[in-house]
Amino acid sequence: MPDLEHALDALAGRVTSLREARTAYPDDLAPTLDATLAELDTAVELLAEAREQLRKAPKRTAGRKDGAQRELKLLRQVFRAFPVPVIVLDGGGVVRRINPETSRMLGSPDGYLVGRSFPLLVDVSRRAAFRSHLTSVLQTGQPSAFETRLAHQGRTHTVQVALTRLTMPGEPQQMVAAVALPTEVQLPEPGTRRPEQSDGALLIAAAKRQDLLVKMGKLLLDEQALLRPVAVARATRLLAAEWADWVIADLVRDGLARRTAVMGPKNLPVAELVRQVEASDPMGSQVVLQVLERRTGVVQEMVDDETLLGFSADGPLLTAMGAGSLVCVPVGNGDGALTLVRGHDRPPFTLADLAVLQEVGLQLGLAVRAQSSYQSRSRAADALSASVAPRNLPDVPGYEAAAVYHPGSSVGAEFYDVFPVSKGWGFALGGAAGKGEEAASVSAMVRGGLRVLSAWESDPDLVMRKVNEALVAQGTGMFVMAVAGFVKGRTLRMSSAGHHPAVLLQPDGGVRYAAGGGVPLGIAPEAETSVETLTVAPGETLVLYSEGLISSRNDRGEPYGEERLADVLARCAGQEPSAVVKAVEEDRNLFSGGQVWDEIVVFALRGV
Repeated sequence: MPDLEHALDALAGRVTSLREARTAYPDDLAPTLDATLAELDTAVELLAEAREQLRKAPKRTAGRKDGAQRELKLLRQVFRAFPVPVIVLDGGGVVRRINPETSRMLGSPDGYLVGRSFPLLVDVSRRAAFRSHLTSVLQTGQPSAFETRLAHQGRTHTVQVALTRLTMPGEPQQMVAAVALPTEVQLPEPGTRRPEQSDGALLIAAAKRQDLLVKMGKLLLDEQALLRPVAVARATRLLAAEWADWVIADLVRDGLARRTAVMGPKNLPVAELVRQVEASDPMGSQVVLQVLERRTGVVQEMVDDETLLGFSADGPLLTAMGAGSLVCVPVGNGDGALTLVRGHDRPPFTLADLAVLQEVGLQLGLAVRAQSSYQSRSRAADALSASVAPRNLPDVPGYEAAAVYHPGSSVGAEFYDVFPVSKGWGFALGGAAGKGEEAASVSAMVRGGLRVLSAWESDPDLVMRKVNEALVAQGTGMFVMAVAGFVKGRTLRMSSAGHHPAVLLQPDGGVRYAAGGGVPLGIAPEAETSVETLTVAPGETLVLYSEGLISSRNDRGEPYGEERLADVLARCAGQEPSAVVKAVEEDRNLFSGGQVWDEIVVFALRGV
């Protein structure tokens, strides 16, 4: 086909001239665009002629077949050598062919955009107009030229686009050739190049990913992240500040994904759009459901389906967001999904980003579960603490009462209580030997038993013995030091089971210790208690205290002890019970540098 070969040689020469013209006159592109369109029409005609000749040529003639192959290779070379961006689209706007100049302009690897929807590269505000022009060209066959904006790989271009319908013999579907001449180019910010471009950029990107994991770990391991439900909010704020335009967190509650947090661009007026995203049901999002079902993340370097995140009243959410790329990863092990969206004007998410964000999702899931577990245990600890100490002390006729209670470094096992009994009032103080929830539950059981049995028994010692029988029968293996007393008028009868002796503070500052003693409850079926009867006259104060008080130690390892307690109490002669317990508390804090390891209980009852 010598005529065709001659025509192709001439076309190649004219294309070279157009490339030179574009370089020489960059500010006057309109004539070059018109000439390029004309040459594109010429190339289409030559392609059609070559195809027709190939169809008619005898298939058995090897020489002619080889010649046809040479012609096709030449035509492909012409397409690749065009000095302007040329894209071949099918009727749906999907890229079928793209020349190197287009890839260079958009900053994407050769062939990267093939098979993707080209209208998604168009600025959101002009996307509908582009699709209308495309449909018009396909239906009427009349070329169309217009201005629009393209954004990809962090580059933004204002371009003059020309669309021409291609009708190829033997092709069932019509194609459209798009020529795009840039009139204004906005290059990426420094440091926003694709990480694949250089080893240095690869190292920087890897360092940023590692930095994200470190920052996220610090945020999620902070004590406040366990005490309050702030883990998700903190994580989304960090990701929105450094990694994405939009960050959406959906957590599973009662088997359904529920929108938990939405962060949008801070520099744009998107408050209404944020509310729409917040109101959107994550169960209507294809990508969220996919991640929850498969429990693995997905990344779209170029969003090819704008309906993936669901809809608002105005249409697809991703369209309103101006989404260019998207990544969605699971939170924990099926506990939710974390979705990040970037606009067209930012570099797209990559597989390396997917890997690091999946690790972030795993960390966030662990933090959410730890927070839930911690708060559950905290509520349980609060409940146990409430079961070993009254919220308020009742008014005891003829007396004033006050108490301080400081929990230790773990769930406490000390208790105290004041309660009504027949013809008077009762009190109790003590604690199980041990730490943690089991010890606290045993203390709560003893406290409850003392209170309940005191409603039927008139002697505190009988109450203590029956509680001992019940504790031994329970088989907890724990023993409890306790003291219980009944106050009737000025007479106070006490029963001690291995507890420290009470202190009677005289109005003149004298300090007298009661007998105390006995064997702790729960050791033997037959209780061995110590019983004592005291008289508390007006102005005298009875003080009871826990093991944690006198065993507190200073920085030299010395115990607080009962002698120091007696000295402090002597200085409190004549003071109200509230002042007495406060003085003891302050002195102990001074002695031990404010450290509290075991529970501190101080109870004072003053005759008036």
